[in-house]
This record gives sequence, C-alpha cells and structure tokens, in this order.
Amino acid sequence: MKKLAIYFIVLLIVPALFLTSCDRGDDLGEDTAVATPAFTLMTDFMVQNNRDIGNILTNTDNEKFVVGPPAAADLQTFLDTYYIMDLRSSSDFATTHIEGANNVAFSDILTTAATTSKPILMVCYTGQTACYATALLRLYGYPSTRSLKWGMSGWNASTAGPWNSKIGSNLADGHSNWSHQGAPATLVFDDPTISTTLTDGEAILKQRVKALVAAGFGSVTVSGSDVLNNPSQYFINNYFSEADYLGFGHINGAYRILPLTLGDNSYLGLNPDANAKIVTYCYTGQTSAVITACLRVLGYNAYTMTFGMNGIYNTNPSWTTNQWGGDSNPKNLPVTNN
Repeated sequence: MKKLAIYFIVLLIVPALFLTSCDRGDDLGEDTAVATPAFTLMTDFMVQNNRDIGNILTNTDNEKFVVGPPAAADLQTFLDTYYIMDLRSSSDFATTHIEGANNVAFSDILTTAATTSKPILMVCYTGQTACYATALLRLYGYPSTRSLKWGMSGWNASTAGPWNSKIGSNLADGHSNWSHQGAPATLVFDDPTISTTLTDGEAILKQRVKALVAAGFGSVTVSGSDVLNNPSQYFINNYFSEADYLGFGHINGAYRILPLTLGDNSYLGLNPDANAKIVTYCYTGQTSAVITACLRVLGYNAYTMTFGMNGIYNTNPSWTTNQWGGDSNPKNLPVTNN
C-alpha cells in the first residue's frame, strides 16, 4: 500500500512540474522578445513616407532642394511664391536683403515654418547653411522647402563676397593627396545605433531633427584644406558623377557611394562607428550639406566639406557646371534695407 500511495503522488506531481515548466518557458520568451531597433522604426517610416535621402534631394513634385535666382522678368512671381527665411546675421540682414524676406535664427526654423502655408525658401550667405536647413525641414515634413542656390552671393554682386573670398587657392592642384585612380571597393557595415525611448518612427525622426536644429550648422563643417591634407582622418565620400570623379580627380581614398539611399541599402557602405568622421564633398558644398543633414539624422558622425570642389580646385580644367566664376556668377537682382 505504501508503494501504491507513492506511485499516485508521483503521477500528480510530474504533470504539475511539466505544466509549470511550460509556463516558465512562455514567460521567458515574452520577457526576452527583441524590440525593433529605433533606427529601423525611423527608417521604415522615412522610406514609406517619401523621406528617403533621394526624396530630400528631389521631392515627389520633382523639385530639387535648390532653386536658382530668377530671371529679372520673373522676379515678382518668385517673391510671391515663397515665404523667405534669411538665416544671416541680423546686422547683415538689416544692411541688405531680398524684399519680403524674414530674418530667422537657425534655431527657430521649425517654429517659423509652422506659421506659413507657402513653400519656404531658405537663404544664407553661400547656400550651404540654407541647404542644411532645407534638408532638415524636408525631413520634418515640409517637402516643398527649397534653398536659394549660391545664397545671397548669387543674388547680387554686392552680396557675393562670401563666395568670392573662398575661390582661388587651388590647393588640390598638384597635391600629393589628389588622385585620378578608381574608387576603392565599397564596404558593408551595420546600421547605426540610435538611442531613444520613443517607439514611433515619425516621432523618432522629428526628435532627431529638432536636436539638429538646436545644434545649428557650424559644428558639422570641415574645411577642404583639412580633408585634403589629412584624408586618413576621415571616411570620405565623393558626391560627383563617375565621369567627374575620374576627370576632375578626387581626394585620395575617397569612396563614391552614389546614389546613397535607404531603399537600396547603399547607405550600408558608410561606417557607423562614432569615431569615424564621415565627410561628404560635392561641387559647391550645397548638396553635401543636404547629405550631411540626412546622415546625422540617421545617426552617423557626418560632416560636410565647405565649398566643395570649388574651395580646393576652382580652376580645374574639367569644369562644365557649378563652377563659381565660370558658368555660375551673381545676378543683378534688387536688394533692400527696408
């Protein structure tokens, strides 16, 4: 009888242990479920809502991020179309500005954008700060925002000093770090890591844009001379066409990851390490400012090379477009101090 009692007790205990074990396993599975990374949440939203890098460069209405100064005959239509934000200093704005423009601090571009239903035109000295701001506004949800190409330098000869003063050094001409070799093979890296408590892709994107607006533009720039003299200190991405990459030449070791988008995973060619200073350079520093804004939102330690190719080799014989003082010069459009 004693053995029989023990047998029945075992029959009761074993199933209970089995069920307890199953319950613990289920709970453990729920507790250790891996949350979707913030980077994935944000970039999924960006791709699905036309905010991939390509859409920031050219929106769904086929409008590029920059627009050139208008012909004199089209001036009034141009002025009536846009709400103009001039990002220059208050003193320079007071001296000379475009009629109807509004002097806005960089840190206030989001709050100011919310006050108008017009397409926004960003204006600065050279177009580079304005392009960075344009990218951030497009990322935030203002896709019709554009930047005045060449900034006030392209509007009138009296305000062309900021561009004129940066041209003529031709540092790259004959420099040992200037190369005509083919681009190095593109590597494949992991996604950047984004730290946030938010779990909504749009909210994460807006949080990151706001932080970059608060930080301003000056901290994301590097000079062409520093990159040219010290290329090993940077992860360099050249944003030329393939023909110009070889024809113009390029900074030694520069990759050519172009197009650069989330949708085709080409962004994985960039190094996400926080110690890797990713520098994009283009012809004018304007496209690279847009790319840099996008990359910083994505979590890269990204920088733009100011004045681009124009700043280090303006007299390169391969120029056909975007050469300051060549095919591109200031217009004679009116300015005011009222």
